[in-house]
Amino acid sequence: MRAAWLLSALVVPQLLGFSHGARGAEREWEGGWGGAQEEEREREALMLKHLQEALGLPARRGDQNPEGNSEGRGAWATEEDGQGEEGEEEPTPTPHVSPSPSPTPEDAITYIRCLKGARLGHKCFLLSRDFEAQAAAQARCVARGGSLAQPADSRQMETLTRYLRAALAPYNWPVWLGVHDRRAEGLYLFENGQRVSFFAWHRAPSPEPGARPSAAPHPLSPNQPNGGVLENCVAQASDDGSWWDHDCDRRLYYVCEFPY
Repeated sequence: MRAAWLLSALVVPQLLGFSHGARGAEREWEGGWGGAQEEEREREALMLKHLQEALGLPARRGDQNPEGNSEGRGAWATEEDGQGEEGEEEPTPTPHVSPSPSPTPEDAITYIRCLKGARLGHKCFLLSRDFEAQAAAQARCVARGGSLAQPADSRQMETLTRYLRAALAPYNWPVWLGVHDRRAEGLYLFENGQRVSFFAWHRAPSPEPGARPSAAPHPLSPNQPNGGVLENCVAQASDDGSWWDHDCDRRLYYVCEFPY
């Protein structure tokens, strides 16, 4: 009798609880069916997105908004409406801009050379420590896309002087320029044929105060030019930038200039 009572005490409440749980689950199932479907669609869309990313496949337009919610439809509708409004306005003409030419390998080489040398405006100078006669030095510069240096004014001369002094200090070396009077004595021309109008000829040092002036030229530093028809090419001293005339066949350092 006691055993039957204990069995009924244990089983009946479980049955009652199961019945109540079933009815509660049924209500939750009926009320939450839409939410479960929504979660399932979101889960499937997320899995599809991860699979497409793993396989490297492009996402379809519909996959970007798998739920088809009102927010996505509103965005598309707004974009279409905006396109329609833009279609009603008259298109404004855009100014034609010609594309800039692409740099060539020669431009890159010139740019690198200018970085190693000295630049002023649209011209740059580059020293060569190879010993060459004046004509051979000019040919070397032309082969590289330039010419022997042709300082046309005081600014270019000052830039070239600072550059050569810094590059060759503490020594003093003569450096070929693109200046000569081979065509006619005393008529100095650049290598491009233009007449030279700016000069920086060396001048002998002035005598010390109280010393008797001498008519004889300074033995080590005479006024330039002084070579006559034997010295028709011009070199620049690297220490002070002064010009000296030399025999064109003498082998010296030279400095090229390139357009920048």
